[in-house]
Amino acid sequence: MSDNNLHNYPDRDGFFGEYGGQFIPEHLIKIMNDIRDSYFEIRRRKDFQEELEKLNKYYVGRPSPIYHAEKLSAKYGGAQIYLKREDLNHTGAHKINHCLGEALLAKFMGKKKVIAETGAGQHGVALATACALVGIKCEIHMGVIDIEKEHPNVVKMKVLGATVVPVTRGTQTLKDAVDSAFEVLLEDPENNFYAIGSVVGPHPFPMMVRDFQSIVGKEARVQFKEMTGGLPDYVLACVGGGSNAIGLFSGFLNDKEVKLIGVEPAGYGLHTEKHAATMTKGTKGMIHGFKCYLLQDEKGNPLPVHSVASGLDYPGVGPQHCMLKDIERAEYVSATDKECLDMFMELSRLEGIIPALESSHAIAYAVKLAATLPKDKKLLVNLSGRGDKDVDYVASVLGVK
Repeated sequence: MSDNNLHNYPDRDGFFGEYGGQFIPEHLIKIMNDIRDSYFEIRRRKDFQEELEKLNKYYVGRPSPIYHAEKLSAKYGGAQIYLKREDLNHTGAHKINHCLGEALLAKFMGKKKVIAETGAGQHGVALATACALVGIKCEIHMGVIDIEKEHPNVVKMKVLGATVVPVTRGTQTLKDAVDSAFEVLLEDPENNFYAIGSVVGPHPFPMMVRDFQSIVGKEARVQFKEMTGGLPDYVLACVGGGSNAIGLFSGFLNDKEVKLIGVEPAGYGLHTEKHAATMTKGTKGMIHGFKCYLLQDEKGNPLPVHSVASGLDYPGVGPQHCMLKDIERAEYVSATDKECLDMFMELSRLEGIIPALESSHAIAYAVKLAATLPKDKKLLVNLSGRGDKDVDYVASVLGVK
């Protein structure tokens, strides 16, 4: 790859190296290009930038702080662990960062309804919140398995005025929710806007969601230097589709001394079929209109996947992550359901912070890594969401009384 500046991607056709693009029918290409052109126009406008900056500061509560998890660091020894507290954002996760941008874009384009998929419900809640704020209808498609697991978020979406569409097909989880939402988009593309919830899908969504999420990395880079006098040695985040990870990674892409680590869901174990470790076990393929690493069968069909964290339960991954893997700029590892659940309880009881199950994957790997490193090394983990949505599920699984 000849371009050493990793901020210069994607190219004009939406490719990060060989990944990404628009592998969709001709009539869909026009829809996506209209979104692309409107996005390029709106992001150049001073009034849009000022409105988004104001909302991030006074509505979302940015910048989110960085917290030194001293008790966690002391227990596991070795390197010091710091947390970027995206869980403190309004709506409880990083998802609000791109949902505000997408809702404002939909309103700018004159759309009547915003449609989206959700797994853990964090994207759904954030988008329902953003749509309520800007005054546009919102429809969220969610697998029935996830509806049962993430009941508190379902109630929040309905309270915020969104219509929640239960998806009963296939695995009844995130991948099928995406399929269902796309079908509704096609029924009336002139009035409907599909707000993809991660750095996946056809161009321009991997770029656009990445851009909105890059605020996490920009903040973290400045904050960490002010707090410690330098940059972190390792930056870690969980990876499903990959939005929270690419958001944090964006602040450090060209700092070669900073190691980037994405943590995938190993589920019951990588030796089983019950996982969603796409970068670890997947091969190159197509899903939802873009090229990426994919968990697929011999015919190229996406395989059923599993994770205790509904937000990571996806067989594909963002194209920029695929490029970073190939050029060895980022490393992709995994954590099991058990490791995730153990760390959910550990962080809660050591630091008084209840993390989302998604984020617990990254913390689980971080403590293992920290134990192998000298005490002068520093790890920055994206605590991408809080675990309010997960407490009833975790209590039922672990028997917490």
